[in-house]
Amino acid sequence: MPRKFIKRYLPKPEKLRGQKSLGFLSEHLADPSLWTLTRRSVGGAFSIGLFFAFIPMPFQMIAAAFLAILFRVNLPIAVGLVWVSNPLTMPGMFYVSYLLGSWLMDVPLQPPNTDGMLEWVINRFGQIWQPLLLGSVLLGAIASLLSNIGVRLVWRWYVSMQWKRRMRMKRLPPPPEADSEAK
Repeated sequence: MPRKFIKRYLPKPEKLRGQKSLGFLSEHLADPSLWTLTRRSVGGAFSIGLFFAFIPMPFQMIAAAFLAILFRVNLPIAVGLVWVSNPLTMPGMFYVSYLLGSWLMDVPLQPPNTDGMLEWVINRFGQIWQPLLLGSVLLGAIASLLSNIGVRLVWRWYVSMQWKRRMRMKRLPPPPEADSEAK
């Protein structure tokens, strides 16, 4: 994968270790496996980040960071992907999760009111939390699995294309200008 492109946007480990608010994590942030860009570490980070993006809980980033440290996958990617669920995407994601959970549990749907999604969730939380949680965990697991497989396949394809390109470059004869310059 284009490591230079990804590294340009990742925070530097030294900068994060220097922040006082993250002092309790300083020994873990020194682990180089949390900052490497390999097929395994990026695929695992996608799995963790997208799983927690679908889970309706506060402090999703902390949970993603904890699991990234535990499984020693790329920390910034895992934490950054949690932001797939943001204030713009969250209502749709959680409503689809609720619909899936209701369908799986064979529970009658509680239609959202016209006041807004947040009010609907607050007013009906007692009736919707189980289908919402089931659908969220299931969609999170599916997104986690598919993203890991996708990252690994794209990574493998990219590496094989680079390998083939290098092999073609080795077989090409040098251009005629290179022969005259070498003399």
